[in-house]
Amino acid sequence: MIAVRAKISMSLQTTSTLAAFSLLALAAVARAQAPEQISTEAARPSGNEELDPLLASAAVGNAQAQFALGEYYFRARYVTLDYAQALAWYRKSAAQGFAPAQNQLGSMYKTHVGLPQNDKRAVSYFRLAANQGYALAQYNLALMLESGRGVHRDYKQAFDWYRKAADQNLSGAEEEVAYFYQSGVGVKRDYAQALAWYQRGASHGNSNAENQLGYMAEEGWGQPQNYAEALSWYNKAAEHGNAQAQENIGYMYQHGSGVSVDYAKAMAWFEKAAAQGNGDAANQIGWMYQYGQGVKADDARALSWYQLAARRGSSHGERNVDDFTSDLDERGALQAAAAPVHDPAFLQAERWGNIQDLRGRIDGVESDALYQEDLASQLEHMGKGKNDGVSKIFKAMGSVGAVKYHVLAAQDRAEAARLRDQLAQIEDESLSSLAVRAP
Repeated sequence: MIAVRAKISMSLQTTSTLAAFSLLALAAVARAQAPEQISTEAARPSGNEELDPLLASAAVGNAQAQFALGEYYFRARYVTLDYAQALAWYRKSAAQGFAPAQNQLGSMYKTHVGLPQNDKRAVSYFRLAANQGYALAQYNLALMLESGRGVHRDYKQAFDWYRKAADQNLSGAEEEVAYFYQSGVGVKRDYAQALAWYQRGASHGNSNAENQLGYMAEEGWGQPQNYAEALSWYNKAAEHGNAQAQENIGYMYQHGSGVSVDYAKAMAWFEKAAAQGNGDAANQIGWMYQYGQGVKADDARALSWYQLAARRGSSHGERNVDDFTSDLDERGALQAAAAPVHDPAFLQAERWGNIQDLRGRIDGVESDALYQEDLASQLEHMGKGKNDGVSKIFKAMGSVGAVKYHVLAAQDRAEAARLRDQLAQIEDESLSSLAVRAP
């Protein structure tokens, strides 16, 4: 079994509340889990009375209030599509040197959410916030250094920044420090140190650290091999919603690693993981349907799960799609296997992927719209304030050119609205499906 290290992307994770915006910076540091999936229903604004105190404080230059307003609009973006407000308030806050806002702008440049994708600008904003001691920005800067995005890859510097964030008890950074020791990246491999840092991350509620402790126990790294301890750690991580741990538990039951083979339990755990987008779990379900492990062999379900696994980035799923398709073609069974599958678990996993894809498309289209509007504004201000003949010509040319970008922005926003409606429908279907399946 390959235990994939779940890279924690906390770049867009925030912890603001409208009622207590003065605690935002501390709260953002304290929580170091993977980004929460924000329900568009939960993010729906409930009334202007919530915003009035923040607006008043932000208007007189309170950087924390400005950041909180940015958060309000950002979290509601899949309902309101008001990216411009979120960006405007983040910028006001960041201009005053407020580290959480600087970190957020860096994240938006990194992920092409509300801003053009620009790794170098992302690094600059992360560094501004990191130099103020903001742990989340230190973590994000380390990620960029580790991956070589917007900066030359430097494992030593990455480790140093992870360590700075870890020393502030950011659990994701603790998990990264542990992984560096586990793999010997940037530092000498040291399983004892890896275990110590994973345990520290786990003590702060990091499910990825719990999962890695399970994997090290299963492999016997830095300790005697212990399947019972591995399963215990996997269960802890799985209870915290960690899809990789859920897939690992399924694998243990599927192959009898330290436990009796139990295909029913394996399938149940794989379905939990696949419902959260775990491609390897979807691949294992396909395998079980192909070979009839605890279920009746079903070519259509096997192929559908393999294809879903491939779409979720599983290299095993990609290979199995090719191999199984060839096998079906040789048997003359490909057309029958291509029939739609109505398995509730498959449909739920497919909906999860569709929701993530739609959110990404909305972010991209709205970001493009903001960029088009920015270009239009620049053109409209050409020669502004000058009355000489040349300036008047440029001003006229700019006004004409701006029309094109306003039209493109309007088209992007119309597309975003269409995608938003589609997203709302799929989310409603997903919630209805979960309600029906609940015991």
